[in-house]
Amino acid sequence: MTIREFKMPDVGEGLTEAEILKWYVQPGDTVTDGQVVCEVETAKAAVELPIPFDGTVHELVFPEGTTVDVGQVIISVNVGGDAPAAAPAPAAPAPVAAPAPEAEAEEPQGRQPVLVGYGVAATSTRRRARKAPAGSAAAPAAVVPEQLNGHGSATAAAKPLAKPPVRKLAKDLGVDLTVVVPTGPDGIITREDVHRAAAPVTEPAPAVAAPAPTPVQAPVAVTAPVATGDARETRVPIKGVRKATAAAMVGSAFTAPHVTEFVTFDITRTMKLVEELKADKDLAGLRINPLLIIAKAVLVAVRRNPEINAAWDEAAQEIVLKHYVNLGIAAATPRGLIVPNIKDAHSQTLPELSRSLSELVATAREGKTTPAAMQGGTFTITNVGVFGVDTGTPILNPGESAILAVGAIKLQPWVHKGKVKPRQVTTLALSFDHRLVDGELGSKFLADVAAVLEQPKRLMTWA
Repeated sequence: MTIREFKMPDVGEGLTEAEILKWYVQPGDTVTDGQVVCEVETAKAAVELPIPFDGTVHELVFPEGTTVDVGQVIISVNVGGDAPAAAPAPAAPAPVAAPAPEAEAEEPQGRQPVLVGYGVAATSTRRRARKAPAGSAAAPAAVVPEQLNGHGSATAAAKPLAKPPVRKLAKDLGVDLTVVVPTGPDGIITREDVHRAAAPVTEPAPAVAAPAPTPVQAPVAVTAPVATGDARETRVPIKGVRKATAAAMVGSAFTAPHVTEFVTFDITRTMKLVEELKADKDLAGLRINPLLIIAKAVLVAVRRNPEINAAWDEAAQEIVLKHYVNLGIAAATPRGLIVPNIKDAHSQTLPELSRSLSELVATAREGKTTPAAMQGGTFTITNVGVFGVDTGTPILNPGESAILAVGAIKLQPWVHKGKVKPRQVTTLALSFDHRLVDGELGSKFLADVAAVLEQPKRLMTWA
């Protein structure tokens, strides 16, 4: 029997870990080169992983719900024949920018990977074996896969059995793994074990010395999200998309000087245009809504004010003017807020933009947005109006100079042609990086967007 191992690849750009969401195969199943074997969630998106060789599944090293470091073995396959016992994962070259989904990193042995940035990180770290604490139990006779470091050697004897993400969690919470009671298979310490060990320290009630005098304090099975002692709190691990979003927003808020401007205006004519387009037989089957017209108005305003579409390169001390628009649309998903973008939206007609928006939204709802779809954005629209909110002060997507928040469209009393009439009114909020965009440019851009939406015939005359 010849076993080959498949390691967690870097499916994005510089990602360090991913959570296994779902296994599509089980031990004993036959797999072929290119077959999807599991779905993982990175800090950017959910991604399906194909196996790069044929064979029979020997072992699934990690269960669903486990966060695995890039470079760790996640599945082993019996390939038969005379292949080496543990074929190493293809070494990745220096990180390569992936501007389009079809871009691929080359891999040794001539095989072309099917994922952007496929392969393990270019560098790896060797973990120093720890000395066993005095009086600890002897190590088990067999070494399970989790006990192997990145170079395939066994860790020191008597070391508590725990996977790297669990060890990191224990370190962050200040939990000594040698005193944690394991409940996982083969005596492996799980995340829940670590949370239980840490819980008495964080609860407001005084801790009761072990052994526990009542059954209430006996270990219980806990699943994420983890509920604390009296169930008055729920603790949800920060990971995946939400973790990446939080880091990006904090970085953006404290790096770029944000300025936000607002404009409230009559959008009645745009709403009438939406209804007319819906009835147009030439546009049958297309999704026509206010967001589509707003997106087109933004693209027109960018063409009239090209300096708004730029980026600040701190390292090079340069302003990068973009002669294309990758239009980002903020989307709320069960995994958190993501911002996929429509590549080269500036060159699309209204029907093409409609199709792109529909595909973007459908893919996001299904949780299938790829990392490539969220890279390279130049300008973002966030539609908070769908929640009934008048407007907001959005935070810039990292690397972009401006973001437009669209508020709710409501019927309000408005002065129209000298008389107070009920009109459809909305408010737009534009946040911009004041290093790149001064008040004049920001005001002109926002005024242009509002002018197009107030008089949508300008879409034809200004485009």
